[in-house]
Amino acid sequence: MKKGTVYFFTGLAGAGKTTIGGLFYRRLKEKKSNAFCADGDAMDGVIERSGYSTASRKREAKQLFHFCRALAEQGIDVVVCSISMYDEIRDWNRANIDNYKEIYIKVTRDTLYRRDQKKLYSSGAKEVVGVDLPWDEPKNPDAVVENDGQETPEIIVARLEKQFGLA
Repeated sequence: MKKGTVYFFTGLAGAGKTTIGGLFYRRLKEKKSNAFCADGDAMDGVIERSGYSTASRKREAKQLFHFCRALAEQGIDVVVCSISMYDEIRDWNRANIDNYKEIYIKVTRDTLYRRDQKKLYSSGAKEVVGVDLPWDEPKNPDAVVENDGQETPEIIVARLEKQFGLA
């Protein structure tokens, strides 16, 4: 059986992970009926949330990617949209998921503050990744998407599909 691929869309809150990853998933689903989308927020209830400490965040990310690996082992393509802020997690993914593609949705701080859909950056909220919580910027992603508004999500996804041999 051919293993599935895990497409991991990562970046800070408001970068466009869910928008771009969601569109990528919908396009993938048109081609492969056995695709699954594991958006970070939508996985509540599947992955037990135990807090915002570093240890809790790492434990939850490990649970998520063990689940994604199990699906990929069964031939299911998985699209993951999540911050997953630690090199340790991304390194584990590369070492343990055979068909792993990491897509870093990168934006400037100005863009994050301008978009601010969840009011994370303007509300004075604490424990915001990239503001008062450190994060490890992806060092070796398979693709870097500069998402400061110069391209539509449709153009970005078409380019990713071509890069990953799905077009």
